[in-house]
Amino acid sequence: MENNWVAKLWRAPEVREKLLFTLFILLVYRIGAHITVPGLNMVALRQQFGQLEGTLFGVYDMFVGGGLSRATIFALGIMPYISASIMFQLLAAVFPTVEKLQKEGDEGRKKLTQWTRYTTVVLSALQAYGYSAFLGSIPGAVLNPGFGFTFVTVTALTIGAIFVMWLGEQITDRGVGNGMSLLIFFSIIQGFPAEIAQTWELFRLGEIGLFALAALLAVIVGVTAAVVAMTMAARKIPVQIPRKVVGRGRIREGQKSFVPLRVNSAGVMPIIFAQSFIIVPGTAAAFSSIPWLQGLADVFQPNNWVYYTTYAILILFFTYFYTAIIFNPVDLAENLKKQGAFVPGVKPGARTAEYIDRVLTRITLPGSIYLALVALMPFWIFDIFGITTFIFGGTSLLIVVGVGLDTVQQIQQLLLVRHYDGFMKKGRVKMRGRQRYM
Repeated sequence: MENNWVAKLWRAPEVREKLLFTLFILLVYRIGAHITVPGLNMVALRQQFGQLEGTLFGVYDMFVGGGLSRATIFALGIMPYISASIMFQLLAAVFPTVEKLQKEGDEGRKKLTQWTRYTTVVLSALQAYGYSAFLGSIPGAVLNPGFGFTFVTVTALTIGAIFVMWLGEQITDRGVGNGMSLLIFFSIIQGFPAEIAQTWELFRLGEIGLFALAALLAVIVGVTAAVVAMTMAARKIPVQIPRKVVGRGRIREGQKSFVPLRVNSAGVMPIIFAQSFIIVPGTAAAFSSIPWLQGLADVFQPNNWVYYTTYAILILFFTYFYTAIIFNPVDLAENLKKQGAFVPGVKPGARTAEYIDRVLTRITLPGSIYLALVALMPFWIFDIFGITTFIFGGTSLLIVVGVGLDTVQQIQQLLLVRHYDGFMKKGRVKMRGRQRYM
């Protein structure tokens, strides 16, 4: 196989078709993200959203590529589906029925997928109604307020969210990569060119110094490299598979393998949860004039030690919390026991589960500290150098790097499978040629 796998993408017809299909779906998604809901005054809407940066609306707007601030038909994006998926992940830790479905294989997953879709429709309708009420509360934003506007807006946003969910599923089934993740990925990076151009313009005008710009580039490269390293970092637990008698006296030799425990098992979710909690005071203050609430919102602004300390503690807490939900050492130990595998020096069953849990607890601490540093580093850099034009948040960085790595790995796997398929076909042709002359 050639080392330059990128050059082979367009030479492989099936891979090329998947890539073109994925790009076409993403193009449809970006077109829909610019079609505005009818009956709105966009000038009043932009003024209002300019005051909501740093609130829950601002974070949501980042995940949907600015669709919320523009009130497009895709304003809800893929977030209702993501919320429904996370909801069922959390419910599995509480309700045995959901947990059982997760372990039933394809049939259980299909049923959970259907439940997730139905929940997505309900969440989309509720969020669409709340968003229409929010639009109605903005002075001069709605041209003809009333039941007609609410009905049209709720219908358009709900159908838009369902269509976005369908687009994501199409990418997953017929394209390259995870469709839901790719939609968020492109929603985030779509704003990068404008931010880069704005930063360069400020540098050209002398408002940003050369040293500050060089420091920003160095931090971006360094943090990105650290995110890539930590995303792929894993603690390998050795596993021994003993000799086994299979079939009529055949002996399968013992094998050595390992179970990889990722240092950052929770991914980006702890930052999202922590961000959702810490921006609650600012969001509440944006819609209220209560003095103490305004004071609380001022305290939880990203420019003081109270904000940084609380944010870091929340990330550490949610890292352990989410890891405990998505990773069950008891299930892993039971699966190893059923396969006859064991960790050298550790008894199978409960002792193995305790050992895996102890290792996971230890490696989660550096993982949580790493997440906190990734989330807080951009704030510190911007405060030091006074750069406010380029959005370089920990959440967006982790999503972009994680989805990018996953997509590249899937493309490499497709090329590898194609390579071995071609190799096997050549082998079969040679075997038939030999048999012909025997």
